[in-house]
Amino acid sequence: MRTHLPGYRSGLPIALVAAGLTTFLLIGCSATDGTPAPTAASAPSATAPKPTADLTLLPTDPAATPKPTPPSQTDTPWGRIWDGLPADFPIYPGVRPTETGQGPASAILDAGTADPGMVMNFYQSALEAAGWITVSSSGPREDGSRELASVNIHPACQLQITVTPLGGSTIVTILFGAGCPFS
Repeated sequence: MRTHLPGYRSGLPIALVAAGLTTFLLIGCSATDGTPAPTAASAPSATAPKPTADLTLLPTDPAATPKPTPPSQTDTPWGRIWDGLPADFPIYPGVRPTETGQGPASAILDAGTADPGMVMNFYQSALEAAGWITVSSSGPREDGSRELASVNIHPACQLQITVTPLGGSTIVTILFGAGCPFS
């Protein structure tokens, strides 16, 4: 059975008319204004140029963060120390940095009215849990201070913590040896 468009007497099938219209539309839509189509030589490259040995590639990961620079070091009567503590060093809850005028340290912290024995127990337990070995633990001395000496798996990595009651506050002085890796 043939289908005819209404009003057409020629009896052309609808498919033939539809094909003709489609061809006409495609030709009409692809007409240009005389500008030549880009050639392969002028088309933009789909691949990035390869770096040469003269280029320095920078990281492009926006989530990448640069490694922090370790702090400086200072010589003390105890030995050479880092002038700060690594980010993963255990810190007694609620302490705040302070100054005592007693000389250089990796950290001097005020633990408020915390009991010096409890503060020392915290540090000894936290350090041993992190793999440090207690070399000595002494105190309380006449002034109420306590001292903890520890070493890490690195032979030159030493640590000394002194906890001292001082006029209503408990002061924690940490000497983190320069022989310890700083991360």
